[in-house]
Amino acid sequence: MNLFPFILTAFFFIVMLVVAGWGLRRTSDVHDFFLGGRTLGAWLLAFSYGTAYFSAVIFVGFAGKFGWQFGLNALWVGIGNAVIGSGLAWLVLGQRTRRMTHNLKVQTMPEFFAARYETNGMKIITALIIFIFLAPYSASVFTGLSYLIEIVFERKVSFTAVLTVISVISFLYITCGGYKAIARIDFIQGIIMLGGSLLMVYVIAKNYGGILTASAELSEKFGQRIASGEIKPPPWFVLPSVVFMTSLGVWGLPQMVHKYYAIRDENEIKRGALITTVFALIIGCAAYFTGSMTHLMEPDKIPRTLAGGINFDQLVPDLAASHLPAVLLAIILLLVLSASLSTLSSLVLVSASAITIDLYKGYLNPKTSNRSELLLIRLFCGIFILMSYLIALFKPAWIVSLMSISWGAVAGSFLAPYLYGLFWKRTTKLGAYAGMWTGLLVSNGLYWYWFFTESPADAGARAPLAASIAMVVPLIVVPAVSMITPPPKNETIKIAFK
Repeated sequence: MNLFPFILTAFFFIVMLVVAGWGLRRTSDVHDFFLGGRTLGAWLLAFSYGTAYFSAVIFVGFAGKFGWQFGLNALWVGIGNAVIGSGLAWLVLGQRTRRMTHNLKVQTMPEFFAARYETNGMKIITALIIFIFLAPYSASVFTGLSYLIEIVFERKVSFTAVLTVISVISFLYITCGGYKAIARIDFIQGIIMLGGSLLMVYVIAKNYGGILTASAELSEKFGQRIASGEIKPPPWFVLPSVVFMTSLGVWGLPQMVHKYYAIRDENEIKRGALITTVFALIIGCAAYFTGSMTHLMEPDKIPRTLAGGINFDQLVPDLAASHLPAVLLAIILLLVLSASLSTLSSLVLVSASAITIDLYKGYLNPKTSNRSELLLIRLFCGIFILMSYLIALFKPAWIVSLMSISWGAVAGSFLAPYLYGLFWKRTTKLGAYAGMWTGLLVSNGLYWYWFFTESPADAGARAPLAASIAMVVPLIVVPAVSMITPPPKNETIKIAFK
């Protein structure tokens, strides 16, 4: 068995632990642990944002499924992620978020809602939504890793053993280093992601005559499959809903919003917007272009499920394995590991903070000492990783659906109350509550309705639509309810908007 993947992965883990040890010596309280002391610049935060945005799910689940179903049209997802989900998000949300969270003296999204709308009840609900619904998201990250791990290590290494090692390493570097270390590790991982994704596209496309020739050939084969009925075009709403969910949805995800809290000063925002847009454009387009190149695979090489359908989650790993030498395949493993661990660290950090800062100290025991609070947030980091590990052990199918459900529940609940809270002084507590409950109920209600009335496969195909509807409806509900309920106190508004 080729030892290079083991050596490269071991070196990667050692670097992570060394940086985590550096961060441990510079983390004295939860403010340092969660926000890095609000001292991080544009490059670190932009890479941290980009690496949190893209995980194994995009390279394994999303790229394979949508590249197969839409061909080169899947690139619109990557473009939307770069323009709307990255650049525009930084320009619209960055300055106002940093300024208002500083004015209100808050560190987390639940604290923001509690301070902005003057209700501790919203802090509790928000914290529970984060902890419950981000666990399946992080499990989907682990699951996406499994397919590539099994191929790179030639299926001679137990997935359970590798998953256990990754979970332990994740626990060590996240709990030791805090966000100061995580941001620097994200930067290293971001460089690996950029280099690995460009290398993957170049080498695979070269096997088919280069990028232009491969593009023309895959477009031709995709058209032939549509004409012959081999591919049944998904409903018209699927692609727009995927673009909408994955691009605008990040505006309401706490692990993404968290990056704006930690900006050193507002002068870094425009620079960060440019860096993260370029990063997202390269990663997103590389992933979906690779997914569309699965149409160039030989028919007998296309992975199938036991029922005879296309195994979308294994398309890209099989394409990479069939065209990349062992050394490059190990580098691609490092790419997917980097994407996954950076996303996982962001999810773990905001989930643990939701329980520690928002529930325990914010509601149950306000007099918790700094030392106890730091110990507790590290403990809940471990608990969240353990939960994700246990879910991933079952290797749940349809990781795209799993991620969509999580995005729909979290972004559907938070996007409207957060956005209106930042920009509209008239937004009320009851309006925010109504928007939050509407998003949560719509996202879950639609998905499970389709799951039980049609089929799990149809529900999975419509999961991005459910998530998109769950984001749009609260954008109408929040202002409607706010206009017919008493306005917030002037004192709070003056502080928040000064």
